[in-house]
Amino acid sequence: MVQPSGFTTAYRSESSRSKQLYDRATQVMPGGNSRHSIVFAPYPIYVHSGQGCRVTDVEGQERIDFINNATVAILGHANPQVMEAVAKQFARGASFAMPTEAEVDLASLLVERIDCLDKVRFCNSGSEAVMLCVKAARAFTGRPKIAKIEGAYHGSYDYAQVSLAPTPEQWGDPWAPTSVAGTGSAPGVKDDVVVMPWNNTEACVALIEKHKEHLAAVLLDPLPSALGMIAPRPGFLETIRKVTREYGILLIADEVISLRLSYKGGSYEFGIKPDLVAMGKIIGGGFPVGSVGGSDEVMEVFDHTRPGKQWVQHAGTFNANPMTMTAGLATMRLMTPEAFDRLNRMGDYIRDRIGDLIARKEFPAQVTGKGSLFWVHLTNKELVDYRSFVNASHDWPLSDSLAHQMLDRGIVCINRDFGCLSTPMEKEELDAYVDALDASLEKLRL
Repeated sequence: MVQPSGFTTAYRSESSRSKQLYDRATQVMPGGNSRHSIVFAPYPIYVHSGQGCRVTDVEGQERIDFINNATVAILGHANPQVMEAVAKQFARGASFAMPTEAEVDLASLLVERIDCLDKVRFCNSGSEAVMLCVKAARAFTGRPKIAKIEGAYHGSYDYAQVSLAPTPEQWGDPWAPTSVAGTGSAPGVKDDVVVMPWNNTEACVALIEKHKEHLAAVLLDPLPSALGMIAPRPGFLETIRKVTREYGILLIADEVISLRLSYKGGSYEFGIKPDLVAMGKIIGGGFPVGSVGGSDEVMEVFDHTRPGKQWVQHAGTFNANPMTMTAGLATMRLMTPEAFDRLNRMGDYIRDRIGDLIARKEFPAQVTGKGSLFWVHLTNKELVDYRSFVNASHDWPLSDSLAHQMLDRGIVCINRDFGCLSTPMEKEELDAYVDALDASLEKLRL
């Protein structure tokens, strides 16, 4: 643990309000949290408020936010236009057992904007969106299995969690990875999930062809966050799209995060057209949200008006609630093509600056990412897939220390070295991140 100084003196003190809150939290919540992705040693920083691209903790310390609630806050915090829209809706009512106009408006915006969407349905999380995509694929094809990428994260649905974080002892054949059920899942789920290696086109094609008669869908994130945003090799996604179409297997794109890559989404940026898309995060304007969308033909499995046919059951008390729909609509209307272009140019700028820093200082590190997303890897080894990512991370047990160093310099990042941008940011904030990274790496003597 680094010694308290700068922006973290109050946070690390014995009288820290964050420490007090965490001590209370451990008495009433297992591990002291309701969300494993916010775990931070020795205890998390509790937030009091956020404004623009900055957050203020319960100690009163303000920092630049490069997490943005795991990419949700694309407009930053407390955007005035979104707040105004939400306040007006709240005054009219927070939720009803009837639909509202905002649901139709947000659905229309998504369908008009994203080429592969003819119809959408709303839910309350990215996990639900992925689950609904998988169920829709099974209903449409009449097949039981899905295929997914080893190590890829797609939420908490049992089938999506297969081989999320297998250990090297569980990996098996690199060309045909072992299917490993997640803790708490029924062991049998692994039998209905084919696990494929990221960026190995030949292996993926062979696995798809081997299981083609039983595969309902291939599920993938075009820029997999849990794999450190290792980019797809040229032709990899295109080949998977081609072979799935050939065998009547649906392609599901998990764009819960990667939708923010451009005005038309992540799949568009990589030149593929999926059959189904799982969405979330930015489309809720800061509120819990998820959405499944796709072609008319596939989305028809949800249509209860089809005569004589069963449909995929999809209810939910807070599906398309007007607070979320209103916030999401206000947010997405503000995210014009120009807003996306500006945000992505800033992403290019910060990745270039980090790359220059690494080269100039000869740090054993590298940066990946695209659009407004980036990931600093504390290794100079080649990163290709989940296994190379895991093996490289074992060489650098410094991520936690680096995150603390960055906090001490006024930057909020997470201990996986991931970052994302928001529209309130300017060059000043990007330069502050790079300067803090430079000083932090020097402090750790990498």
